[in-house]
Amino acid sequence: MPQLAAFPKAFMQALCKDGTMSVSEWITLASDLEVEGLEWYAGFLEMEDRSNWSRFRTEVEERGMVIPMMCCSPDFTHPDTEFREAEIGKQKNWIEMTHALGGDYCRVLSGQRRPELSLDEGVELAAQSIEACLPFAEERGITLIIENHYKDDFWDYPEFAQKMDVFCQLVDRVRHSHFGVNYDPSNTYLAGEDPIELLKRVSDRVVTMHASDRFLIEGTIEDLRREEGGATGYAKRLSHGEIGKGLNDYDAIFSELKSKGFDGWISIEDGVDGMDQLARSVAFLKRKIAKYWPE
Repeated sequence: MPQLAAFPKAFMQALCKDGTMSVSEWITLASDLEVEGLEWYAGFLEMEDRSNWSRFRTEVEERGMVIPMMCCSPDFTHPDTEFREAEIGKQKNWIEMTHALGGDYCRVLSGQRRPELSLDEGVELAAQSIEACLPFAEERGITLIIENHYKDDFWDYPEFAQKMDVFCQLVDRVRHSHFGVNYDPSNTYLAGEDPIELLKRVSDRVVTMHASDRFLIEGTIEDLRREEGGATGYAKRLSHGEIGKGLNDYDAIFSELKSKGFDGWISIEDGVDGMDQLARSVAFLKRKIAKYWPE
């Protein structure tokens, strides 16, 4: 049966930029949620001190949870070899961090969609870089998970593999027992595409999932897909919100995942309007999990 984790979507500025919330405060807040784990973020300010790694793991486990997943953003599509080697070094550090925290899954990405890159060049650079990290991950029992992502906050360009066809080509290119997909249905809307279509193309490779929801502020899905911004940025027609009340069809998603034997972690990347909203999202997902994975 899938297990739920929570991610501090509403507190990223406080945890990663201005330090107005400590990681321990987030752990305490999240311990009131009915979740089994916390998805971690490599960019928490306090993670720069390696001595905190074991301390935070202990704090989480003392509250009856674990840290199953690490969220990080390598940029593997830079044309410069030295740059890519530095990014591989960062990824290996994040894999080490995941291992120290007791996690099993560490995110990878393709990299930025630099305009000078051809499709085949970008896929090859990203695949080679991911493959360079896989032996290091396997030695530590870590599975690298690639997400159908939009764009890291610090990047100039969106994700190289944001679009479905590119993402699927990269996933098909990398074949390894410690490599899989972290499926995020909401990000597919940001690409102006259909999340169920993407899921059906990669469902046999999905090992973890991000759960969130998106709402149309105005217009229709067809309007969104016609917008050029739907593929290159956070579309103005969309907003975050409570899971189960937006565009994502969780019955279709969970039905497909169940049919492929999925029993991995589902991390909630929402709660942007506070902990009460996050708690309602947890309750919604628990009901759906009970429906599709009855004990």
